[in-house]
Amino acid sequence: MDKIIFEKVGQRLKQARELRKITLEEAGKKVDVHKSTVLRWENGETEKIKFPIIELLASYYNVDPVWLMGYDVPMEKSIKIDELGNPVAEVPLLGIVKAGYDYLAQENWIDTIDVDKKLVDSGELFALKVKGDSMSPTLIEDDIVIIKKQDDFETGDIVVALINGDEATIKKGKKSDTSILLQPLNTNYEPLIFTYDEMKTIPVKIIGIVKQLKRDF
Repeated sequence: MDKIIFEKVGQRLKQARELRKITLEEAGKKVDVHKSTVLRWENGETEKIKFPIIELLASYYNVDPVWLMGYDVPMEKSIKIDELGNPVAEVPLLGIVKAGYDYLAQENWIDTIDVDKKLVDSGELFALKVKGDSMSPTLIEDDIVIIKKQDDFETGDIVVALINGDEATIKKGKKSDTSILLQPLNTNYEPLIFTYDEMKTIPVKIIGIVKQLKRDF
């Protein structure tokens, strides 16, 4: 994030906190950091602030997270309505997701996607565009899937996994006592099987489960 932009984020963090009469200590407890860290964010002294923290603070301060990130939008939250009159919220559509960096950071956004607000309220979400045909016919090239961020799954879930730090892959997950199986739905592809020890050493990391498919016709 550009230093000037980060300084603007800091200014808005302070403005929102003081407007709501929230102390540095209270804000720090909300995101599990010391109040001195919140003060450094507000003073623009560090760029180590991740988007999930921005979202938490925006919710706590009751302001729009996009405003909090320094953009020229209204500070107050507004309820967005879809064409059917249902309340929706935006989730980030990400570019390439790899291990070793904050893939939910703003600079990795390529767009935003509107989803049902009730779904957003169920947990932290992000969106990915499907590549390839390993999950066809259920998921096809350029489909957009809405993913709930979590590090575990139940058998039968369609999961998003990072394998050896490479780009995220989407497969149907199955668990056994000793391993997980990541099953393509296209029978032209072989399943991937990893023991729980291999998941630690390769590594294989579950980053979310697919909650919704959005497809343009």
